[in-house]
Amino acid sequence: MPRPRSLTPERLAAAALAVIDRDGLAALSMRTVAKELTMSPMGLYRYVADREELEGLVVERVLSTVDTAPPAPDAPWRDRIELMAGRLREAVARHPSAVPLTVAHRHRSPAGLRWSEAVLEILTGAGIDGGRRVVALRALHAYITGAIQLEHLGPLAGSGTEAIAALPADRFPRLAETAHDARTIGPEEEFFGGLRLLLHGLDGA
Repeated sequence: MPRPRSLTPERLAAAALAVIDRDGLAALSMRTVAKELTMSPMGLYRYVADREELEGLVVERVLSTVDTAPPAPDAPWRDRIELMAGRLREAVARHPSAVPLTVAHRHRSPAGLRWSEAVLEILTGAGIDGGRRVVALRALHAYITGAIQLEHLGPLAGSGTEAIAALPADRFPRLAETAHDARTIGPEEEFFGGLRLLLHGLDGA
């Protein structure tokens, strides 16, 4: 197969992301990306050393679309964190199958680092520092990535909620009751409602 004339990191990342979006993360390999680019797998090694480097390019492509500009400083700190979390969710949720890669490689992504720096600045201004700030940032990352995966892999509007709602009420009364309530909650309310609970916890910790 012919070698592409201009295989830039951006084009390489776009091809890898196309494989992930279409076929899932398990389908990502040097061979499948080479096929996407109509080139030989060996030819791909001229541009990236291995799959790990390929994954890093994918993460940077996903996170580069995040708006990392600091929010207006006159807004309450929880509102500013909520804005930053919403920006990250909006970018990452476009490629839900790639979410595990953002967890593994975000420390290598300049865009991801800028997001974290902006969030840490807000937390610091709110008096959250030291080990508490470490835990706060990790908790935010865990919540955002976990919420995105739940929204796309096990949405409240999906069959899982229906199955839980049908559980025998004598054995699982709270689960069945909660599943019935879950049918009325949309993705935005679920994400930001959970985030606000987390932020209120940080405020009082």
